[in-house]
Amino acid sequence: MPLKKTYLDIPGTTIFDAEQARKGYWLNQFCVSLMRPDNRERFRANERAYLDEWPMSEEQKQAVLARDLNWCIRLGGNIYFLARIGATDGKTYQQMAGSMTGMTEEEYRNMMINGGRSVEGNRYVGEEGDAQAHRQPQGAAGRKSEG
Repeated sequence: MPLKKTYLDIPGTTIFDAEQARKGYWLNQFCVSLMRPDNRERFRANERAYLDEWPMSEEQKQAVLARDLNWCIRLGGNIYFLARIGATDGKTYQQMAGSMTGMTEEEYRNMMINGGRSVEGNRYVGEEGDAQAHRQPQGAAGRKSEG
């Protein structure tokens, strides 16, 4: 009997569970490889060639090349591993998080300083809050790649 995943009803959120971990194993291993300076240099020198050394799906490679972290997450990426891509590009975690929400770094920082996003209207899919997928970049990107 399949596990009932009631947590799939959180708007704009992908939960990193065992299924996501299996799906993103090689994507996350690629990210771990970026901990080594020589691998970062090889990746910067020819991103596609370096990605082709990993048994990732073509869609995962395209998501990395596009630096679309929300897409990477939907494909099994874990944000703690994906942060290494941002670090390789010289980005802070705050810059990365802002890009994932469609906000500038300053807008994201101010939102977090002011207590984060309200839960009102954002508890489950179907409510009319600002975190609903159709109001977020990850929502639009998710519809684009699901075809």
